[in-house]
Amino acid sequence: MSLAIGDTAPPFSLPTTEGDTVSLDGLAESDAVAVVFSCNHCPYAQAWEDRVNEVAREYAGRGVALVAINANDAAKYPADSFDAMVDRAREKGFVFPYAYDESQDVARAYGAERTPEVFLFDGDRRLVYHGAVDDAADPGAVKVRYLRDALEAVLAGETPPRAETPPVGCTVKWRPSR
Repeated sequence: MSLAIGDTAPPFSLPTTEGDTVSLDGLAESDAVAVVFSCNHCPYAQAWEDRVNEVAREYAGRGVALVAINANDAAKYPADSFDAMVDRAREKGFVFPYAYDESQDVARAYGAERTPEVFLFDGDRRLVYHGAVDDAADPGAVKVRYLRDALEAVLAGETPPRAETPPVGCTVKWRPSR
């Protein structure tokens, strides 16, 4: 089950493609934190990754931290392995931490179901927006920028105009249950 609006962000500490670790505690100085579940192989994640990178770049100087997390089963989807993530991050010039949730514990704690799927938290780490990055996989067809609208509201101390939208994308690729 996914987090509900108002829920507190579950903590995490994960390795990143830059060779370090990113944690929720390490983002304490941020006024907002966007956690985006993503991956390499999904065409939807690929369609949105440049826009996610633009959001991270644009809002970094405004007190917003953005972290992308890949939780897919790399045994079944080698394109989502950690080594492939490192290559993808370099190739695309990601300006945000791209973290690997190999255990899938973080994805389960958040209730992530899709890639990409956004969880935006305010300064108190309460969920204020959950869903899609915007309203169209095709960048030329975008009419509503859900994540940007939510970020603007949070930074202004307001409630986002939409608290939830349906995330659109591939399903998280879970490992078989033991």
